[in-house]
Amino acid sequence: MNAVNAVAGVSAVAGAADALLEASVVGSFSRIGISVRSRLLPEFTADIRPPAGGRVALVTGATSGLGRATACDLARRGWMVHFLARNDRRAADAQREISQAAGGSQVSYGLADMEDLESVRAFARDFLAGHDRLDVLIQASGAIYPRFGVNKAGIERTVAGQVVAPFALTEMLLPALRAAAPARVVTVSSGGMYTQRLDPSALEMPPSAYRGVTAYARAKRAQVALSREWARRTDPAEVAFHAMHPGWAATPGITASLPGFSRAMGPLLRSAEQGADTIVWLATADPVLLGSGRFWLDRRPRAEYVLPWTRAHDPAAADRLWDWVAQAARC
Repeated sequence: MNAVNAVAGVSAVAGAADALLEASVVGSFSRIGISVRSRLLPEFTADIRPPAGGRVALVTGATSGLGRATACDLARRGWMVHFLARNDRRAADAQREISQAAGGSQVSYGLADMEDLESVRAFARDFLAGHDRLDVLIQASGAIYPRFGVNKAGIERTVAGQVVAPFALTEMLLPALRAAAPARVVTVSSGGMYTQRLDPSALEMPPSAYRGVTAYARAKRAQVALSREWARRTDPAEVAFHAMHPGWAATPGITASLPGFSRAMGPLLRSAEQGADTIVWLATADPVLLGSGRFWLDRRPRAEYVLPWTRAHDPAAADRLWDWVAQAARC
């Protein structure tokens, strides 16, 4: 009984520490959060994952930052890693680094521009022609644009690249995911989405009111809503869907897009590897532990809303978002 009480006491302390970190925001999202949690939470301290066994992962955004750290970690664990890149030069650089981590695992890539739906579709067709299964799809691409722009279809490029294209890619790859059941899709969102309400009518910002950071946060909110919708509409025994946010990580994208924030946070920023930890864990942990349709930070499910005014006024907002994105993805 004393041993049981001791374990319960440790668990209670860990839970209380986690809750305090989550309430503090800065403590939770910075490197402090993952440093403390990795020492206390059972999700870290009792981490047992099945061997890769030749499983296949597809990673978008793998030429830098969180996507690259994710691809390297998966390759190191024995996964076959295929990734999407925008140009050959950056792809070749990433392939060399990921291959060095792989120690013999297969690392390959295909080219596509996530803002160009035709190239995304071509990438998906090429992948399906060369692979009969896909165990994990990791949607990790993302960018903050300082100026308004549209893609060839006239869709604002933040929405095109981070909402419409990931939906199209997921939809096209569902047969390969189902062939690997139980498979999973992991969407890398951002803590910035906490500042925005889900409003499909305001997802595409007009040129006159465009702010890159706001457009990015709205797209990340939409990603989380769509992940939940995919989970609601898909048998979790076939494909599970998870969204997560990595905390505040020092990546080339954040340094370039938010230089003031990067300087202010300085050493409190997480490394790319710390930011990628939960992505890799969601890709590799026993699916029984994970369920489907959740939102995660540091290996624990988290609330999707922390500010009451960001809750959608329209209870059908997620359905309307799904319908609009599905139509846009097929145009």
